Amino acid sequence: MTSQSTLPKAGSGQASLDAHGSGLQAGLKNRHLSMIAIGGVIGAGLFVGSSAGISTAGPGILLSYALVGTLVVLVMRMLGEMSAANPTSGSFSAHADRALGNWAGFSIGWLYWFFWVVVLAVEATAGAAILAAWIPAVPQWGWALIVMVVLTATNLASVGSYGEFEFWFAGIKVVAIGAFIVVGLLAVLGVLPGVHSDKAGFDNLVAHDGFLPNGPGAILTGMLLVVFSFMGSEIATLAAGEAEDPQRAVTKATNSIIWRIAVFYLGSIFVVVSLLPWNDASITEKGSYVAALDSLGIPHAGQIMNFIVLTSVLSCLNSGLYTASRMAFSLGERGDAPKSFARTNSRGVPVAAITSSVVFGFVAVFFNYKFPDSVFLFLVNSSGAVALFVWLVICLSQLRMRRIIQREAPEKLVVKTWLYPYLTWATIGFIVFIIGYMLTDTEHDGRETMLLSLLVAAIVLAIAFIKEKIAGGRPAAAERAGAKERENAPVG
Repeated sequence: MTSQSTLPKAGSGQASLDAHGSGLQAGLKNRHLSMIAIGGVIGAGLFVGSSAGISTAGPGILLSYALVGTLVVLVMRMLGEMSAANPTSGSFSAHADRALGNWAGFSIGWLYWFFWVVVLAVEATAGAAILAAWIPAVPQWGWALIVMVVLTATNLASVGSYGEFEFWFAGIKVVAIGAFIVVGLLAVLGVLPGVHSDKAGFDNLVAHDGFLPNGPGAILTGMLLVVFSFMGSEIATLAAGEAEDPQRAVTKATNSIIWRIAVFYLGSIFVVVSLLPWNDASITEKGSYVAALDSLGIPHAGQIMNFIVLTSVLSCLNSGLYTASRMAFSLGERGDAPKSFARTNSRGVPVAAITSSVVFGFVAVFFNYKFPDSVFLFLVNSSGAVALFVWLVICLSQLRMRRIIQREAPEKLVVKTWLYPYLTWATIGFIVFIIGYMLTDTEHDGRETMLLSLLVAAIVLAIAFIKEKIAGGRPAAAERAGAKERENAPVG
């Protein structure tokens, strides 16, 4: 972070937390971090959001997923480089604070917190809808309340309890998608015992008006529809600050991102568009995965998928609350949020950071039921492009942090971004292109989402600059200025 004059010594991930006053404890085991890293790329959006992409781009949606997946791999490589060198609960916000200035760390930290507390409301409502359909005696708002309370209690208990819940939630998702891919491929090849589908076949990739039935432009539109389902890949770097061996955890998570995206996203979507024609009405009516299972005549396919989606929703809620609270903790630790956010109890749990995040989440749930088409719609749309802002800040931070790490602790560059700085600049250009393309998209609400997200970002940025100006004469500001001078000093 900016307030630090040097990076922590190699291998001192937890010590680096203690050095700047953190009461967080290393309660996450390596198996927790491994599954958090894997589960982080499997959001509920993959199950419920892919149908819109398929109906828009046809089999060409595979290219949309491949392009966005490549972007995420590159960004996570950059984040992994910085986080392996300096594991911290603030992750990219803390790195931006040091590399770009307090305004960047403050702004992206609060925008990220805002994104996840809105997600809490979205996922709580989605999970409640599934549970209410199973047990209608409890109203939907009651299920939303129950789900939020249970997962809040889990996060308040200890970081280990969060890790254990996420280990099993993510495990179910991984097994489910793995089974889906195997069963689907066997069905496409015609060797699945007891199952015969007259629609399945690799010819579905080109037989119905070609691989790109709606033209090459649909690839870009498909990217806008799927890009936000990748949010969550960065959670492992935030959680690494509370891991037994944070440097190893970050390195492992970063190195495995390629196969995780290739298998879980590209692999499962490839199976869907092979099992069914892309324009089959059931894909949009039932959802892509349910429709694919139904086409094989698997009994209770809808309920099986609802259980898997519910697991993904609970996983997203669990991780969302953890992530929002740790970002709030880091902001409080750096003086960018109330000091109470940076206080922990005897179990190393930042109680105030968790409860404040939950309270906002509960308020958003209320808005979802009371004002779904006005207030809540604004909250969702205004947080929709935060993923792109986060990725852009990660790229910009890495450009400078690489030089800082090389000067202060080159032995900590255990993860390196490929073709630095050229690939970093290319990634920045790609993200800016997506942002610009969203501003032209009126058919799928891309323009509205981007404009509202830019509005919220501008407000947060204005607050950051006002705060920095007010604090200009304080010791913290002087310390930051000194750190910048040291960063700009000649190497050697």
